[in-house]
Amino acid sequence: MSPHTPDPQSGGSSPVPYPGYGTLVEGSRNQAGRRRPRWLKITGLAAVVLLLGVLAFGGYWLWRLQSNITSSALGAGGVRTEGPVDDGKDRLQILVLGSDTRSGKNGQYGSAADSSGYGQSDVMMLLDISADNNNVNVISFPRDLLVDVPACTDHTTNQQHDARRSVMINSAMADAGIGCAVDTVNKLTGLEVDHFMMADFNAVKELSNTVGGVDVCVNTAVSDPDSGLRLPKGTSKVQGDQALAFLRTRHAFADGGDLGRIKGQQSFLASLTRKLKAEGTLGDPQKVLSIADTMTKNLTVDEGLASVPTMLTLAGRLKNIDPAKVNFITVPTVPAASDPNRLALNEPAATDLFAALRRSADLTQSAPATAPSTDPATTAAAPAYNKALQPVTVANGTNVSGRSNEIGAQITGAGFTKLARIQAQPRAQSMVYYGPGFADVATDIAGIFGLPPTSVQQVPGVQGVQFYAGEDFTTGTKPTPPAAQAAGGVVAQTANDQTCQATSSGG
Repeated sequence: MSPHTPDPQSGGSSPVPYPGYGTLVEGSRNQAGRRRPRWLKITGLAAVVLLLGVLAFGGYWLWRLQSNITSSALGAGGVRTEGPVDDGKDRLQILVLGSDTRSGKNGQYGSAADSSGYGQSDVMMLLDISADNNNVNVISFPRDLLVDVPACTDHTTNQQHDARRSVMINSAMADAGIGCAVDTVNKLTGLEVDHFMMADFNAVKELSNTVGGVDVCVNTAVSDPDSGLRLPKGTSKVQGDQALAFLRTRHAFADGGDLGRIKGQQSFLASLTRKLKAEGTLGDPQKVLSIADTMTKNLTVDEGLASVPTMLTLAGRLKNIDPAKVNFITVPTVPAASDPNRLALNEPAATDLFAALRRSADLTQSAPATAPSTDPATTAAAPAYNKALQPVTVANGTNVSGRSNEIGAQITGAGFTKLARIQAQPRAQSMVYYGPGFADVATDIAGIFGLPPTSVQQVPGVQGVQFYAGEDFTTGTKPTPPAAQAAGGVVAQTANDQTCQATSSGG
């Protein structure tokens, strides 16, 4: 019966209640409800659009950064005894390499005849991060250091390269690829590198531009035609080509050698670390993305590091590190006996450093005491000799101009009047070197300055005795004792230290 069917009893056509009508039971939902306000619909739609936008933005950046990354094998056939690391919580050792290749975008700095392919690793630094992120060491290996390179297989070409003895460390990568540089550092130090990053000239330029420049300091004005570096005395902000020139110059700093350049590189990285920390860059997602985009376009990394999440994990570990806990260290070296223009490991200091690093990234831990010298040449009773006839040379490695005159006066005052002075590459600690037949003279020279027997070393290429004054002897009458907390005093500076580069000048 329809709602308007006549009622037989009433005789009329009054409406009949619709079966669905009735009284709403208390507590139940009104099925008819109310229409949602327009603003609520708009807000919900906007939230969906925003969410989709965020996902699209994140997906775009993930795709972009991942597509930027170039990777290569971690090693070149060397035996590894350690398993994979947890990049988020384990101790990490990352080999950072700077290639001097002139291929591709780097052709403006020379031709392929200068360097092509992988290039030579003219910058080689080992970044060592402790598991608790409280200690970071940046260990520099001079490009002129003579080392033994193991047999390597270039995984890109499958070409095999025989082992080589006493060659420059930067040739390992040039000849057999990045993995061979990793294997060479492993062999040299007894460590096992977990990752590597290789950057070219363009990476330095673009990174310095992205962060808005880096403050550097020189103690005199610099004009180096070879690198193109031009700076006034004091502090300047460098970026682009000038930042690259500051890192590349050899002739502008100290004695014009590789060790002076390393000090400049360490000062630049220390300043960059302070800048990133002060501006909170690594905690700002937008800035991190900008830096990540710049670096991934100009980096080659190992396959284990070739993912955006892994790189972000690494950035997360570095963002809270105290700059005062970032130690810059140069592997202890001496002029090579076979070639004074090359460097050899300074023993036992280098062996002590590598042993300390194998024990812990925290170099403040006490190291085993160095065994007393058993070399008869340095312990036997000194025979009588005429001091005035003994050839003694002062090598000024203090980074202080004219310092050899003051040190030489102490030596001549002790009766050694046959004295010569030379300017030398900077080194951390003072040493006494001697040639065959001059062990007794070397011991007496060391005694003038209070140096222990471990600081006296025979080197075939030295004529007579050479007192090599280091940066521990910039003032006073005796070298400063090495800092116990720095595994023999090898820490050159921390990222908290603001240093001014000593420019090239006479000794």
